[in-house]
Amino acid sequence: MACFRDLIVYRKAFELSMLVYHLSKRFPTEERYSLTDQCRRSSRSVGAQIAEAYRRRKYPAHFVAKLTDADAENCETQSWMDQAMGCGYLTSQDVQPIEDLSQEVGNLLGSMMRDHEKWCLPPWKFPAKTKIQ
Repeated sequence: MACFRDLIVYRKAFELSMLVYHLSKRFPTEERYSLTDQCRRSSRSVGAQIAEAYRRRKYPAHFVAKLTDADAENCETQSWMDQAMGCGYLTSQDVQPIEDLSQEVGNLLGSMMRDHEKWCLPPWKFPAKTKIQ
């Protein structure tokens, strides 16, 4: 795998953020700097955290921490969708594709966190210390 964009979880997270973006266009203008902004930020952050995690694969603890952040942002997005439904901006039918994709992203992230050893890079081989004379 050459790039974070090759990860299925990243592609699904990106798709999720695009769904949220397009649905949030329906929100009233008074929500522009609150609910609209929060929905878009949290959904976009999922993919960004996955990309960061991918680059931190040589540090297993950092890798898992970034995946945990991605999972948290994914849950935050679900919460904002609940708020949008509660305010009457979206219906459950509107949100269902986001819920399904969000669940899938969460499952993939959970799997990556559980089996992080197979995702992380092997320890770096440092040259043996040589004595300088």
